[in-house]
Amino acid sequence: MPSTPAPEVLRAPLVVEFPFTRSLGPVQSAFLTGLRERTVLGVKTSGGRVLVPPVEYDPETAEEIRDLVEVEATGTVTTWAWNPEPRPAQPLTTPFAWVMVRLDGADTALLHALDAPGPDAVRTGMRVRVRWAAERTGAITDIACFEPHEGAAGPDHDGAPHHSGEFADPVTRVVAPARLDYTYTPGRAQARFINALAGQRITGERCPSCRKVYVPPRGACPTCGVATSEQVEVGPRGTVTTYCIVNIKAKNLDIEVPYVYAHIALDGADLALHARIGGIPYDQVRMGLRVEPVWSEGGRHPDHYRPTGEPDADYDTYKELL
Repeated sequence: MPSTPAPEVLRAPLVVEFPFTRSLGPVQSAFLTGLRERTVLGVKTSGGRVLVPPVEYDPETAEEIRDLVEVEATGTVTTWAWNPEPRPAQPLTTPFAWVMVRLDGADTALLHALDAPGPDAVRTGMRVRVRWAAERTGAITDIACFEPHEGAAGPDHDGAPHHSGEFADPVTRVVAPARLDYTYTPGRAQARFINALAGQRITGERCPSCRKVYVPPRGACPTCGVATSEQVEVGPRGTVTTYCIVNIKAKNLDIEVPYVYAHIALDGADLALHARIGGIPYDQVRMGLRVEPVWSEGGRHPDHYRPTGEPDADYDTYKELL
């Protein structure tokens, strides 16, 4: 008897990325602008400790601190870990050490990379100095890395000179990227759902106990906790239950703002899914609006949903799906 071929295992790279702009206060602004000018600033607490990197509130007393001081670009390694395989976007492309460095004049340590030929060349207590980046923009990466240094320790915090924190053209905002790269492998239920979408069909799974149909399917009923396997084709039309107006343009997304993202209860489904609404001015989208999917050529999922022209659905027909 011929064996049944194993189903294709779906895999796809997935990137979750959200770069956001952060406004800087006077302390962080001075610190980053100082790095651009090859100057390392810390902040002195009322107790006399110098914190590098500087913070705006004393971690021990919670009082606001603004007394900026300049520390040396040399320091001492307090602890370290070897990184044999640098990842993309890390400070160095060759193996290096992550080090905590207490700069001369500071009481706390700064995390950065140390350029060293191997782990045998790194030790706690070794002396290091800043290697400045050739092009500096006002970011922690203006310190390209640390490198070994034979000089003696500099003055302690009592000798750290006061600094006004004033620079020409100060850095007032930074873009903080948050990014996660991974390979997504769906389970059986999600794989069936994705394969159906390739044929412009939307399917869910019915719970054998409560008889609710879940879209996208999860492989189990979240209410009853039992496995689901019965395939049910739903939609393709549905009803807008709730929605929001997006006014901030996302990076690499070719959609003009404002636009509407909505939860849509597909006909025959007991769970609303979310999608973009098009084909209608954003300020005319409303709860109860009847919509249908629009498939792009060769697309594996609806590009967006548009109004069907039907009368709005009665609130009682979708209120349980809000």
